[in-house]
Amino acid sequence: QLITALGTQEAENKYQSLLSHLSHPPCFTTVRVNTHLASVKQVKKLLFEEIQKQFKGLCVPVLEHPKLQDILLIPVIGPRRDLKKHASEVIVGAQCGYAVLRGAHVYVPGIVSTSRFVKAGDLVSVYSDIEGKCKRGAKEFNGVKVFLGNGISELSRSEIFSSTAPLKGLGIRMIEPVYLSPSFDNVFPSHLFLQNLPSVVVSHILNPQPGEKILDMCAAPGGKTTHLATLMHDQGEVIAMDKIANKVKKIKQNAELLQLNCIKAFCYDGTRALSVEKREDKQEGPPFLPESFDRILLDAPCSGMGQRPNMAYSFTLKEVTSYQPLQRKLFTVAVKLLKPGGVLVYSTCTITLSENEEQVAWALKTFPCLQLHPQEPHIGGEGMKGAGLSLDHLKLLQRFDPSAVTLQGMDINSLQDSREDDLISLANKDCIGFFIAKFIKSNSK
Repeated sequence: QLITALGTQEAENKYQSLLSHLSHPPCFTTVRVNTHLASVKQVKKLLFEEIQKQFKGLCVPVLEHPKLQDILLIPVIGPRRDLKKHASEVIVGAQCGYAVLRGAHVYVPGIVSTSRFVKAGDLVSVYSDIEGKCKRGAKEFNGVKVFLGNGISELSRSEIFSSTAPLKGLGIRMIEPVYLSPSFDNVFPSHLFLQNLPSVVVSHILNPQPGEKILDMCAAPGGKTTHLATLMHDQGEVIAMDKIANKVKKIKQNAELLQLNCIKAFCYDGTRALSVEKREDKQEGPPFLPESFDRILLDAPCSGMGQRPNMAYSFTLKEVTSYQPLQRKLFTVAVKLLKPGGVLVYSTCTITLSENEEQVAWALKTFPCLQLHPQEPHIGGEGMKGAGLSLDHLKLLQRFDPSAVTLQGMDINSLQDSREDDLISLANKDCIGFFIAKFIKSNSK
C-alpha cells in the first residue's frame, strides 16, 4: 500500500530520511511538571533560572505547550560544528553516548576506554563507540566512533579502571557538548520528570479520572504510571506491573519521589495477569478477575526503533519480528481485564508497521467488542498505509514520524528569530518515533 501510494523511489527516500532523523536527538528537551506538587508557572521560572546558570547567561526560552499543559519545552542548540577536538580521548558505550547527546554528563560505568595518560582535571574529547567494538580499558580505539563533545575528567585513568569495586559517580563533566541541552542531574527531582513528548500524550489520551481503577501493564520505569496518577489527582488506584524486579523498584522510587500514593507496583508478567479462579477479597495484586479495570494502558514491549538518538541498530530481523506475538498475548489479556465501556490505549516507541497498524488491524478483527476512537489531543500524524486499515481508521490513529519535518540544526540566532508557534509546531514533529491507538470496549462478549 505504501509503495503504491508513494512509488518505490519515494518510499526508499522516506526510509533513508527516517534513519537520518533517528540518528540525531530531537530538537527539544521535554520535561513534565509534577502538577501534584507545583504549578507549571512556578517550575517554568525555576527552570529558566537554572538553565541560564548552566548555560552561563545564554538566553534559551522555556516554552509552555498549548495542548499539553503539564509540559515544558527547552530548545536544544546544535549540532555545534566549531568545537576543537583534544588529543586526550574518552570512549563511552552507545547508551551512555545517547544520554550525552540529550544533555547528560558521563558517569563512570559508561566509560569504556581512555587515552593512556588521562588525569583528573584534563580536557578530553568524548566519543561514542556506536558498534560496541571497543575493548574495556583500551588505550586507543580506531574503530567507528562519533564525536559527542568535550569535557573535564573528574578522575584519572587508573581510578576509572581500578581493579577494586566498580566506581560510580561522575566521570566526565561535559563543558562543550555537540548538542547543548540542560543537565537534569538532581535538578528539582520531585517537581520534574524527563519524558518524551509522545509519552506524555499517551496518558492524556487514556484520560484517567479520579476514583477509577487503572492498569499500566508494562509500566517501568514509571513515567506514564506517575503521570496517570497525577492526572487523577492521586485519587483512585493505579496498578503498575513489570516482570523485572529492579524495574518495579524504580517505579516505586519514582512514585515516592513525586509523592504519589495511589500507585501500587507489582513484579508480574502481564501475559499471566488474568485470573481464572476466584480471588481472595483482600488480594490487591495480580492476577486479576476479568473486567476489573476502568482503563488500561498497554505501552507494549517493542523493538524501540523510534528512540532517538540511535546511530546503529543491533537487532536481527528475527528479534524485531519476535515482538508481535508477545504484544498480542498482552493485548488479549488487556481486553479481558477491561470493563465494558472501558478505554484501552495501545502504544509503542517504534516505527514498524508490524508492531503498530498491523496490530490494530488484528485487534479489530479478533475482538468485535473493540472500536477505534478519536484521540485527544491529536498532535502527531495519522496511521501509515500498508496494514489494510481503512482511511477512516488511519485518521483515528496517531503516529509520530520524526522524518515528517526537515532535519535542521538550531543555533541561538535562529532560535531568537523564531516565532513561538513555529517552535511548538517543530517540537510536535521533531520528537521520537511513536504510535498510539485508542479503543473502547463496547460490551463484555
